[in-house]
Amino acid sequence: MDWGIHLPHLGRQASRQALLDFARHADDLGFHSGWVSDHIAWPKEIHSKYPYTDDGSFAPPMDMPWLDPIGTMFFVAGCTTTLKLGSTVLILGYRPPVQTAKAIASLDVVSGGRLILGVGVGWMREEIELLGGNYDRRGAWSDEALAVMRACWRNARTAHHGEFFSFHEIGVFPKPTRGDIPILVGGHTERALRRVAQHGDGWHAAFITPAALAADLARLKEECARQRRPHDQVTVSVRAGLSLRSTPLGPDRKPLQGSREQVVEDLVAFRDLGVDSVLLETRYRDLQEMLGIYETFAREIRPRL
Repeated sequence: MDWGIHLPHLGRQASRQALLDFARHADDLGFHSGWVSDHIAWPKEIHSKYPYTDDGSFAPPMDMPWLDPIGTMFFVAGCTTTLKLGSTVLILGYRPPVQTAKAIASLDVVSGGRLILGVGVGWMREEIELLGGNYDRRGAWSDEALAVMRACWRNARTAHHGEFFSFHEIGVFPKPTRGDIPILVGGHTERALRRVAQHGDGWHAAFITPAALAADLARLKEECARQRRPHDQVTVSVRAGLSLRSTPLGPDRKPLQGSREQVVEDLVAFRDLGVDSVLLETRYRDLQEMLGIYETFAREIRPRL
């Protein structure tokens, strides 16, 4: 499996020096990729339910620093040489698709083809509507946006006439170094898995247990069969919060949280299910603490996989 880590581009560690030190150290430790998350602005009061907490709450306060994800990846591309750059995930409805296609292709070029584009439709109605999107139609909008972006990357001249976007021939250059950009589609709904099979090179699953992953992979396999796409063409990545404890946690623990043996057990389960890459995320309170956790992982856990 490939190993990724979440870059400190949010919270108290969101600074030039922290990103420099963290990204270069991740490169030295042999991690394959560094990842960013996507938010632009959100109100003090949020009524939308965050899908990855038990009570639906979104923890970050409204004044928490959160560096722009695309800008952060440009910066890290310039200070590293081998670390791949990923988004977990870029919310399609926050930006016009032609503009996004241009920025992503440019990032792929200046990074030397190191980009992995994770995309999603978003969960926060307040933020999507603030940025001019239609929350209730965000799925259909995103499907069409992905088609526009692929056309911008693949075609010398691009024209599109659809429900949400319509334009005559345009040129969008430069093209990605590989002629296209690998897209990982996030989400666990039926519509999201259909989007994986239709548009994605892979599926990006967030904060999921091995048992739930196995069930969703069965659903994804069925969807690939419906769309007559070989399911083994779809890669699988998992994002999980890493918390190493000195003693084992109980049966209600979350994946990759607990003793070293429990974390290895989870990773073996993910590997046996066919997971190709794992994105690790820790708390962001202290840069040295973060680096220490990843050093421990690289030294004591990764060799056991």
